[in-house]
Amino acid sequence: MAITATEKPLEKIFTSDYRFVIPSFQRAYTWRQDNIRQLVEDVDDACAADPHGAYFLGSLILVRGHGSQYQVIDGQQRLVSLSIVFAALRDLEDDPELAAGLNALLLEQGDKLRGIVAEPRLTLRDRDAAFFRSSVQEGSLEALFDLREEDFDSNAQRNIARNAREAYDLLAAMDAAHRHDFAAYLVRRVMVVIVTTDDLAGAHRIFDVMNMRGVPLTASDVFKAKTVAALPEQTRDLYAARWDAIMDPLGDDPQRLEEFFESLHLILAYKPMCLQVLADFLGDVLEPRLAAGQAAAFVDDVLAPYARAWQMIAAPTQTTLPDDVVGWLVALDDYQSTEWKPVAMWALVHSIRNLGSPEAMVFARSGSHAAGAPAQDSAAPAAAGEPLELHDVARLLELLRALERAVGVDSLNRQGTQPRRRRASREIRGLDKGLTVAQAGGLSITDEDRRAALMHLRGELQTNPALKRALLIRANEQREGARIIRPRSLNALPLLPERVKAGSPFAAWPEAERDRWTDRIGNLVLTQANESQLAQLTTYAARRDRLLMSASSRRFPLTARLKDIAELTPATLEARQEETVRLLADFWDIRYDADRVDLAALSEEHLSQRTTARRPTSGRVTIAQVIAAGLLIPGETLVWERPRKGERWTVTVTPEGRLRLEDGSEYGTPTAAARAVGGRSAGLDVWKRTSDGRSLSDIWKAYRLRLR
Repeated sequence: MAITATEKPLEKIFTSDYRFVIPSFQRAYTWRQDNIRQLVEDVDDACAADPHGAYFLGSLILVRGHGSQYQVIDGQQRLVSLSIVFAALRDLEDDPELAAGLNALLLEQGDKLRGIVAEPRLTLRDRDAAFFRSSVQEGSLEALFDLREEDFDSNAQRNIARNAREAYDLLAAMDAAHRHDFAAYLVRRVMVVIVTTDDLAGAHRIFDVMNMRGVPLTASDVFKAKTVAALPEQTRDLYAARWDAIMDPLGDDPQRLEEFFESLHLILAYKPMCLQVLADFLGDVLEPRLAAGQAAAFVDDVLAPYARAWQMIAAPTQTTLPDDVVGWLVALDDYQSTEWKPVAMWALVHSIRNLGSPEAMVFARSGSHAAGAPAQDSAAPAAAGEPLELHDVARLLELLRALERAVGVDSLNRQGTQPRRRRASREIRGLDKGLTVAQAGGLSITDEDRRAALMHLRGELQTNPALKRALLIRANEQREGARIIRPRSLNALPLLPERVKAGSPFAAWPEAERDRWTDRIGNLVLTQANESQLAQLTTYAARRDRLLMSASSRRFPLTARLKDIAELTPATLEARQEETVRLLADFWDIRYDADRVDLAALSEEHLSQRTTARRPTSGRVTIAQVIAAGLLIPGETLVWERPRKGERWTVTVTPEGRLRLEDGSEYGTPTAAARAVGGRSAGLDVWKRTSDGRSLSDIWKAYRLRLR
């Protein structure tokens, strides 16, 4: 079995040298939005820290086939995700040459002279290959964005669509210069080790060996060795044991330990980014202290209290902290971002005098703060020792509230990792100088932030389920005027069914009206029910009764109010939308700008005109929007030519924003119209305008990018 291993940048991998094929025995594409967000943000962070440095993205294990064909044994998730990122960059690019370069990473254009056949760089399993090629690799993502949930044939296709939206939105939030830097770094500096063999069984053995991890040294192990070595010999054993006692409760997950030291690095060095935790923490934090003879002080006065703070953040409901402090920590943990943790750690360490003491009674019995949230799993010990010595609790609460507000607004406005970490760094630096929470400025919210947040609240919530749930929790608690005991399982689910079947009362709604409400907050409800329990329920009464079945669901006032609503109408959703937006605006104190204008009373369109934060998004574009923008004209015709089948289909654009086929049937989306005549594989991009031959994909893209 011949094995080769070479390190190459992506620009050398997505070429005619490799034609990647996912074999049928491989699992489907399973990455979710969090995974692709992490990929984009990690590469962006690496680029910001050192544009000329390399970023290692792991290895690919391949089996050689005929010519340049390789079966992918390990690496499918990354290859598919990278292709999605390339496609999003291509569709956001208005420079034809750069767009063509990005497209070449997805598709081999072919060269008869060199004997190269035109084909995609990556071919998925049979079930998803055609979908991936037509929706991502060829043309543009517009056809993908026009699809509804019922249009997907597999979970892999659904994941591809969701991740394409996530990648597009993340990259669209960057300005053009930033995005160009990101693209250049991704292609030239992101490195992958290519491991190839000519034997399938051998490839699987390589995979097993590479994934059978031993017990490597963690960052904590390295820092402990450096610190203990800097101490007098007679105290080394004492402090080695002390270090272990401090760090053992944090667990032995290397990634979690690195996250702790990255947070500590930001707190002590005021540097937002820490890409190489060993080198950065040693150089910026530990070695200067060791050189100054502060090894023991570092363990006792820095490591011990901050490690305890980290534990408290991980399991706030098990601590002996006051209920209102626990409530804010639980609220912060609702967010999937982690950039808030350094500020929260600083707040706890500077509010509890004896936090670093081994005798401090940090943890109580599990569930002691039931009003805040259900207890989380933790290795926290039972309460024992001296009570916590809290001081300046008012500042602690002010800081946590301001922190939650900033994290919430930034999450809604889809701020990236770097600006969120810059916020934290600026706030901690100011607090260390003795400034007040407001004077430090890191957590301040501008009028621009307010307008953008309210614009996003009013529009389509193209965000993860965790943020939708967090928004509804805050709106309900604002309505209640108090924190609400949360059940262990709590979801944000839609009132409208995702799939409207014939005979359902919702089928009588105009299709454009159903589309409008699909992803808006007025359509969402907090409940203990889950998606599968609602999937087959097509009437409002049945869905309402299931949503209200649990007493825990009825704790939330906006959910409980459904019992008084006999019929769901667009006006009902509009009223829920208005109330929820106002409640959130009041909760975060973002309702009024500096001129005391009530921003919560402004329409989405008005807010979008007043904010520069708006960027193109992956939200579905409607025919009516394109008509209003002057890119389509009611009465004009579109054609789909299929010469090989001898078919020609024509549709007319109606003034109501629909497409009418020659038989008189009307459809609310180009995809629906195409599938009515051409089957499930047809999509938006098959239609062309008869006046100039321009495809709807190009027209939809022009509308989406009109904000530039």
